[in-house]
Amino acid sequence: MFYREAGDFSASYEEDSQTFPIKFDRYRYYLVLFIAIAVIPFVINDYWVNSLFLPFLIYAIAAIGLNILVGYCGQVSLGTGGFMAVGAYACYKFMTAFPDVSMLVHVLLSGLVTAGVGVLFGLPSLRIKGFYLAVATLAAQFFLVWLFNRVPWFYNYSASGQISAPERTFFGIEITGPNTQAWATYLFCLMFVIFSAYVARNLTRGSVGRKWMAIRDMDIAAEIIGVNPLRAKLTAFAVSSFFIGISGALFFAVYLGAVEVGEAFGIQKSFLVLFMIIIGGLGSIFGSFAGAAFLVLLPVALKIVGVDWFGWPTDIVAHLQLVIVGGLIIIFLIAEPHGLAQLWRVAKEKLRLWPFPH
Repeated sequence: MFYREAGDFSASYEEDSQTFPIKFDRYRYYLVLFIAIAVIPFVINDYWVNSLFLPFLIYAIAAIGLNILVGYCGQVSLGTGGFMAVGAYACYKFMTAFPDVSMLVHVLLSGLVTAGVGVLFGLPSLRIKGFYLAVATLAAQFFLVWLFNRVPWFYNYSASGQISAPERTFFGIEITGPNTQAWATYLFCLMFVIFSAYVARNLTRGSVGRKWMAIRDMDIAAEIIGVNPLRAKLTAFAVSSFFIGISGALFFAVYLGAVEVGEAFGIQKSFLVLFMIIIGGLGSIFGSFAGAAFLVLLPVALKIVGVDWFGWPTDIVAHLQLVIVGGLIIIFLIAEPHGLAQLWRVAKEKLRLWPFPH
């Protein structure tokens, strides 16, 4: 009754293979986009943007990037925090070296720099995989944090060792610095989220995505049928690092404004993004959004319920968050490895058949 395919006919291959072949899905997607672009900017304030919307949008981009590498290509990575740091420091160097260039160009160039670094650290994936590849990417995480701490050129020889985003505008509207407006930073990040989701969705549905999934399912068989493992793995690392670099640039320039690499992009950041795609669903673009939304909303919900309603100490609530996330990861890995995205698919299948039992 609520979710029907009756009357939906495809008259061409393009219509049959589109992302949302069911009309109800397309209308829901357009409604969400309309609310995100035309409604939310007029009703949000600084608190909602800084506590919910900006972290969700930025982490969603990072989760999409990591999901391409881990979920679609099957290459384990624990260096997400380090690659976000590459994007942040690249953006800082571009902003200070080329102050007249658009902030949009700075962020995209930061993604390209991170893609190059990702390909460099992805080279070991040609010879190792599984646990050994995870250790290699973990080494990349620690090496990149050490590099940005120890080489003063990256933070322009600042005495504090921190980097601070200078004021920059986009079409005359400030989007970095202390005088930014909530709706401006939200729309700027939303633009990159839409771009990232669109590119990632089309890549994973095309020939490139099929090669990634062939490598993920059985790399030897994929090589036998003509898939080049060198090209497939390195393109996965490049595309994944590109999105992660964009998220790191936005995290530094638009969200925080000033960062110290060890605190902002430590190993905890790598595990946080990894937990997002595990809970949200590996191999799913929607799962990246679901996992990011869940782990951004969870601390806020626990603070409201635990601290404001029940008066629990903040340290108890912080430890409770770790317990909940850890428990959910175990449950999802055992009971539903495809995460929240699979639960959403099952719910849609139930709606297609309701109220009939078969």
